[in-house]
Amino acid sequence: QVQLVESGGGLVQAGGSLRLSCAASGTIFVINVMGWYRQAPGKQRELVAAITSGGSTNYADSMKGRFTISRDDAKNTVYLQMNSLKPEDTAVYYCNADITPYRGSSYRYRDWGQGTQVTVSS
Repeated sequence: QVQLVESGGGLVQAGGSLRLSCAASGTIFVINVMGWYRQAPGKQRELVAAITSGGSTNYADSMKGRFTISRDDAKNTVYLQMNSLKPEDTAVYYCNADITPYRGSSYRYRDWGQGTQVTVSS
């Protein structure tokens, strides 16, 4: 019942910037964690960055200092500002959310977006 819609991917030259957005809709009480993962052809999906409902952030080492994750709870949206992009950042970027569907719920679940392509040229 939850849909994650991503946008902002595209083609950019090395050293450039992109801003990804992911908007969640559906049955949501709180999004405990929202984050971004990426997957390049032939490689496993890896964490890029994540942010909790309290604002705590976590970044993969290769992204520290270049990427910034933020969230707007009023819009159920997470953003990923990507600066100083490198060709090795080329991948499909997926939005992820850990969701508590209603107040008092005894469970929560994970959901994924469809992915958005980021291509960084040399």
